[in-house]
Amino acid sequence: MASKVDLHIHTTASDGRLPPEEIVQRAAEQGLKYIAITDHDTVAGISRALQAGTAFPGLTVIPGMEINTDTQTGEVHILGYCIDYKSKELESSLNRLRHSRETRAKKIVDNLSGMGIGISWERVMELAGGGSVGRPHIAQAMFEGGHIPSLQEAFIKYIGRHGPAYAERERLSPEEAVKLVVLAGGLPVLAHPEDVDELESFLKSLKKVGLIGLETYYDGYHRDTVKKLAKIAERYGLITTGGSDFHGLGSSHETPLGGAEVPIECAERLLKLAERRARESTIP
Repeated sequence: MASKVDLHIHTTASDGRLPPEEIVQRAAEQGLKYIAITDHDTVAGISRALQAGTAFPGLTVIPGMEINTDTQTGEVHILGYCIDYKSKELESSLNRLRHSRETRAKKIVDNLSGMGIGISWERVMELAGGGSVGRPHIAQAMFEGGHIPSLQEAFIKYIGRHGPAYAERERLSPEEAVKLVVLAGGLPVLAHPEDVDELESFLKSLKKVGLIGLETYYDGYHRDTVKKLAKIAERYGLITTGGSDFHGLGSSHETPLGGAEVPIECAERLLKLAERRARESTIP
């Protein structure tokens, strides 16, 4: 049975290849009922997606984002759902993160040049299309220049976290990211948690600052992994969510839009919680 829900989607506003309008149209054509736009460190695509969604009354578009954070052992991503994407405080914080992304991307391009892999910074920015620049844009420029046989090769050999051309950037801590989502009136969820070391102790820490959910039904997760994560979510009173992490890269390895089997109850519970909190916030 095809999924009716995809709560983890990227567009050209960050490192996706398809504009928000096309994402919405494809989702509607596939019969999806709920989608969330979750671009990295930006809310720039949300207004366009919501506007496009008005043409498809059977589809609900949820405003979201994905914030990249750092821990001592690696990256942790926090998803934010039902956010006030017009919040000035949120936009100020995200602007700082995007500037850090651009500075880091320039360093990576310089590092690649020092290794004899010359790509144009101007081309990287063109590929970003005015959105939040990321490593996938650098990988695409490398591929176009004939330096790698596939986009995956760029991350495996050069620009992955432990690659020779990798560069760090300013990041929030996971706790800071959760607080930022809460400040923007949103619902924070831990993304692709199977990658997180000492998950349960980590969840205890994040719950204290407002975490409400765990991304359980995720791109490529085995059934046993999903069951394990669902039990953990229940143990800690967290909503389960899920999605494809779709970027539209055209790779045979990528889970397609709507390709993760996410129960429709995940989206319904998320929206009910958002509605309840919105009502509570208006009570004097």
